Amino acid sequence: MVGGGKDAFIGAVHRMAAYLDGQIELVCGAFSSDAKKSKESGEGLYLPANRVYGSYAEMFEKENLLPPGQRMDFVSIVTPNHLHFEPAKMALEKGFNVVLDKPMTLTLAEAKELKTIVDKTGKLFCLTHTYTGYPMIKEAKELVRQNKLGAIRKIYVSYPQGWLSTFLEASNNKQAVWRTDPNKSGIAGSMGDIGVHAFNLAEYVSGLSVTEVCAHINIVVPNRKLDDDGTVLLKFNNGATGMLYATQIAAGEENNICINIYGEKGGLEWKQQDNNTLLVKWLDKPAEIYRAGNDYLSPLAKFNCRVPPGHPEGYLEAFANLYRNFALTVRAKNSGATALEEWKDFPGIEDGIRGMAFIENVIASGKDNNKWKTFDV
Repeated sequence: MVGGGKDAFIGAVHRMAAYLDGQIELVCGAFSSDAKKSKESGEGLYLPANRVYGSYAEMFEKENLLPPGQRMDFVSIVTPNHLHFEPAKMALEKGFNVVLDKPMTLTLAEAKELKTIVDKTGKLFCLTHTYTGYPMIKEAKELVRQNKLGAIRKIYVSYPQGWLSTFLEASNNKQAVWRTDPNKSGIAGSMGDIGVHAFNLAEYVSGLSVTEVCAHINIVVPNRKLDDDGTVLLKFNNGATGMLYATQIAAGEENNICINIYGEKGGLEWKQQDNNTLLVKWLDKPAEIYRAGNDYLSPLAKFNCRVPPGHPEGYLEAFANLYRNFALTVRAKNSGATALEEWKDFPGIEDGIRGMAFIENVIASGKDNNKWKTFDV
């Protein structure tokens, strides 16, 4: 692991998700840019001292010298956005597979360069768009793919949060400080932090690609440097239209990312606060309620369920599905076996490029009086 040391939020989440299925073991790490803090973090995780490194460069260099059965199989990079590209690039070039937190890089140009390196090295790459890991999101994807809803006409996706309703970055809240800092977060605030998740979910479930955007971007809290609220009109490559909103100033909201998709024959509705339920609505018959864990689900959804119906699975399990599927794919590649399609169902380098394109196109539209922008990748 790179980053994710003591006092970090997302590193612990990644570790819990990686451990869940017994397929992955944390064997080494460079947990902080401060070598002393990295060592302390490694001690807290009970790693041997010689596998806790003062920098990611040192880690990649020394791990590469170990025999194949001892060195790490992949690295998980859980640093702030501005520290995604360099360690990912170095890991790939040193021969390691990569799991990277989203958004993939600081800029679209970096994302494109990273794809070139992935293609050149042939290494496996996973981008942790967590919400694609939910079983009922995978069921929704399959219903659309099988044309059960007919041609898709309308897509609504939203991600409301309320945690930045005040100028929290002035209180030395570590998460607020870096996520609202253009030098560390990039050109977008809420759109880069959570809007890109909503965008990814819309394309993942629908199987469509955004072709045009029209954005209104806000900075609501005084003195904030990056957007904390925004709404985007969307056009898709089949002629469907939609709307995305992402806000971090919706007081009282937590993390209820939601998606609604409507086709010729019916629609579907999913929300994270009831993530084990998928509501499917029909034009000519009563609505149906699909629940996680049941035998009537598609093979893709069932593969990503762990417990029988009625036993709730949530965020960590969805996150764990990405890690488990990636681990199974890495193991298959290492042994020369063919990975099953269910194993390969995790976000990758193309999702990362489209996510960075979303951020840059939306911010450009938000600043331009000529609102509609062709979605350039």
